[in-house]
Amino acid sequence: MALIEYKNVEVRQDEQVVLKQVNLNIDAGEMVYLLGKVGAGKSSLMKTFYAELPICSGQASFLGYDLTRIQRRQIPYLRRKMGVVFQDFQLLPDRNVEDNLLFVLKATGWKDKNVMRTHVMDVLEQVGMRDKAYKMPYHLSGGEQQRVVIARALLNSPEIILADEPTGNLDPDTGREIMELLYTISKAGMTVIMSTHNPLWPELFIGRKLLFQNGQITEVSC
Repeated sequence: MALIEYKNVEVRQDEQVVLKQVNLNIDAGEMVYLLGKVGAGKSSLMKTFYAELPICSGQASFLGYDLTRIQRRQIPYLRRKMGVVFQDFQLLPDRNVEDNLLFVLKATGWKDKNVMRTHVMDVLEQVGMRDKAYKMPYHLSGGEQQRVVIARALLNSPEIILADEPTGNLDPDTGREIMELLYTISKAGMTVIMSTHNPLWPELFIGRKLLFQNGQITEVSC
């Protein structure tokens, strides 16, 4: 069964049609690249996944939720099933790495402080940042901050990672390190959906390529 299934979906933003006739199936463990120019609709599609933009027409299923009928009270539960990696990090500047991640666990209902701290350290270990747990975000490099963001996205064992231009603010070498990490996560069985302007990444880290152009999405086979 597909984790994401869109049939003849139309997406609008500010009353303007951004995407039309979207037909999409994405399964568990896939690495999927969203490619296209700025304004082509990549971020808009992602926003429909976490119900920030409504589905105007068609059928849309995401992690078992019918996005055409989803109720406001269901949205937080939908969002807990995914992890989001932002280009601009969005770490809380007034607390260290560990406390940034503890904040997320508290906000999503975790209670036991010892269990929470152990879990945070385990996830930081997974992204190679355990030894930076007590650093403030402004003491970290861009690549280190992005690793923390990925750790944050993994905290609640999501079924899907959404990464919106995760290497956009990084130098090429650091960007490649982040790509290696995301690719490893995908190979471990988690779906990763990533928007990017860098044509090199899909060639180095093989995955499906979806091209956004003229309001439509087409799959690129080579």
